[in-house]
Amino acid sequence: MSGKIVLAYSGGLDTSVAVRWVKEERGLDVVAIGVDVGEERDYDAILQKALAVGALPESRIIDAKEEFVTEYIWPALKAGACYESKYYLATALARPLIAKLIVDVAHEVGATAVGHGSTGKGNDQVRFDVTFAALDGKLDIVAPAREWGMTREEEIEYAERFNIPVPIAKASPYSIDVNLWGRSVECGIIEDAAVEPPEDAYEMTVNPVDAPDTPQIVEITFEKGVPVAIDGDAPGPVALVEKANKLAGSHGVGRVDMLENRLVGIKSREVYESPAAVLLSLAHREMEALTLDRDTAHYKALVAQRYSDLVYFGLWHSPLREHLQAFVDSTQERVSGKVRMKLYKGSCFVVGRESPESLYRTDLATYDVGDMYDASAGAGFCKIWGLPVRVAQERDRASR
Repeated sequence: MSGKIVLAYSGGLDTSVAVRWVKEERGLDVVAIGVDVGEERDYDAILQKALAVGALPESRIIDAKEEFVTEYIWPALKAGACYESKYYLATALARPLIAKLIVDVAHEVGATAVGHGSTGKGNDQVRFDVTFAALDGKLDIVAPAREWGMTREEEIEYAERFNIPVPIAKASPYSIDVNLWGRSVECGIIEDAAVEPPEDAYEMTVNPVDAPDTPQIVEITFEKGVPVAIDGDAPGPVALVEKANKLAGSHGVGRVDMLENRLVGIKSREVYESPAAVLLSLAHREMEALTLDRDTAHYKALVAQRYSDLVYFGLWHSPLREHLQAFVDSTQERVSGKVRMKLYKGSCFVVGRESPESLYRTDLATYDVGDMYDASAGAGFCKIWGLPVRVAQERDRASR
């Protein structure tokens, strides 16, 4: 094989080793592309590292934070996406965007292949491969970490042998992925499901024990299902998520210790931090509770589960995900208003909500003076509602 490959480059262990490995084993010149989706890192240093390892001068860093929030995070938030009720899909949402940008660059530089640093055990290999194939099935796909058969210890030794700088030590071999919507940590001691994750596994959140002793009320404003302001401040999509991360994280909100079912069939112990995702998602759920009718709300909960599975399984570009998105978007037309959330010692819960689109009516809900509900209709309603049950039970009793 010869030509160019555009490699999704993070500057971590796998992709740093991959730059050298691809050149040696496949004879491909590497265009390394780092995509900024919200990790606070020295991207200039990451690019220089790629070039030092042997990547071509066409290598670059792409700032995709705005696109990530508006085209991936907000659609998922509106859908209520949360895999297995715990994981807000931060990495799963970023992968199709990164893969799309890799394909775009491949077209620009005339590459014959695209690549990523995912292993053969994880979900990311599927997310990259499926997106690459969906956007350009003619490009060859190379996944060095899936092919070379090295353990993490052997990778570290390989890097040391070729003087490849990597931000990892043998004593603390975490695998970490970070973006605006959350942070995932795996490997090392975390693989022991019986052991509490060490405090050094967390960065975005304070330990709830050390969080402020005074609760904080945060007001989130929504327009058509999208958060547009926090406490009246509307800084723009990226800054809003960053602010939500800092607010919730400072109160220890967003820590998740999860045994999840990976697409490849194994269970994996993961540690997640998702302060903004927890705060904004719970607030969004309360806004929907106020503005969606019962049947739509109940059906949308079913859609949320299927939508979450599709995103987690790497099927962002599937027809079904796109059709479900159309349904989700239509449900959000009246999801506008304000929700007040209380942050305290790792917890996040609603304390108030209001909306000009509210379906909640005090005159129907109250048991006090001003009750407009016609309680006299209750007996007839119960009789008709339970008619199928009564008829079936009468039949069954008669046949015994």
